[in-house]
Amino acid sequence: MQTTHPLRRTPQRRDAHSNHGRILATARQKLRDDPDASLDSIAQAAGVARRTLYGHFPSRNALIADLTREAGHELRQAFAAARTPVADPIEAMTRMVLAAWAVAEQYRMLIALGRRHPGEDTLRATLAPVHAEAVATLRRGQREGVFADRLPAPVLARALEALVPALAEENAACTWADPTGEAAATAFLVAAGVAPQAAASRVRAVVRESEGR
Repeated sequence: MQTTHPLRRTPQRRDAHSNHGRILATARQKLRDDPDASLDSIAQAAGVARRTLYGHFPSRNALIADLTREAGHELRQAFAAARTPVADPIEAMTRMVLAAWAVAEQYRMLIALGRRHPGEDTLRATLAPVHAEAVATLRRGQREGVFADRLPAPVLARALEALVPALAEENAACTWADPTGEAAATAFLVAAGVAPQAAASRVRAVVRESEGR
């Protein structure tokens, strides 16, 4: 019986991996510009046949789910890179918001798509570790008296998490410019109960430190 040498399948696997990545990258751009973009238009923009795209993503929901998992991975990586063990709650939250700001630009469309398609539960489940870290930081800040305690930390976290993609949408629409996320992070801290001048000063210090690295 004739067998296929495993090395002969390597180029096909490499091509499949390349196509998968190219489709996802194209989908991020297309869906960011037009949340109603069809799979056919994404396939055309990615330079692959419809059959190839449907081989990777049999439905629109499957594509959105993969983008959601990718966004969750990117956000967890960004949080890990921004984390520092000696940070107080305000600095820790500032670092998280600045990290989220960079990722939100690429994946902000997932919030809207998750609400228009059956993907919001997937999005929440994917971001659960990030949410848990934000809740823990807010709770610590509430105990130390630096964040408002009128709402329980989990509820406050949900409200504040909605603020970042909303601000990212306005930034993308060019109604204002915030390339570093400094204004967004300041607004986030103020909404959490930090005095405006103190919030701006703390965020500015973290941004300057990051730029100096």
